[in-house]
Amino acid sequence: MKKSYILTLALVFTSLLAMSSKAETLTLPLYSKIYDEARDPFVDARDAIKLASSTNRNILIEIGGNWCVWCQKMDVFLEKNPDVYHALHSKYVLLKINVSDTNDNADFMKSLPPVLGYPHMYVSTGKGKMLLSKDTGEFLDKDGEHSRKAWLSFLDKWQVSNNTANIKQVSAE
Repeated sequence: MKKSYILTLALVFTSLLAMSSKAETLTLPLYSKIYDEARDPFVDARDAIKLASSTNRNILIEIGGNWCVWCQKMDVFLEKNPDVYHALHSKYVLLKINVSDTNDNADFMKSLPPVLGYPHMYVSTGKGKMLLSKDTGEFLDKDGEHSRKAWLSFLDKWQVSNNTANIKQVSAE
């Protein structure tokens, strides 16, 4: 019985160590981690473009705020699905832009297509060319939960290696 218990503890510890080491290998800028109404979205966007360009990734702009329940649910989903989290941060530079009653970042937001609900996402190239405006409701399954399959499909389709095809598709629309 003791051997079984020790073996189980060892397996759990090893799994937790492996998961934490994956998260530690991803060094994220602050604008990728939190919504902050005090941040300047123009400065963050410039920095995100620079990082995306130097690392050959697209930018995923996430519009929302700490007040947004669906933004919180999306963050929890990403934390609970390390494969999706890793795919997101390895293929994209995430740029979180705060919109709230105290700071709606109106000057920044007027340069983007309209937002119909929160969170809302945009995909941009590392040079700042807008590729996609995306309602995040499309990531939900029939039970209203985030779908790993939908997320992974989206992240795969809009990654930098598909930019030529996606730019042609966007131009044709």
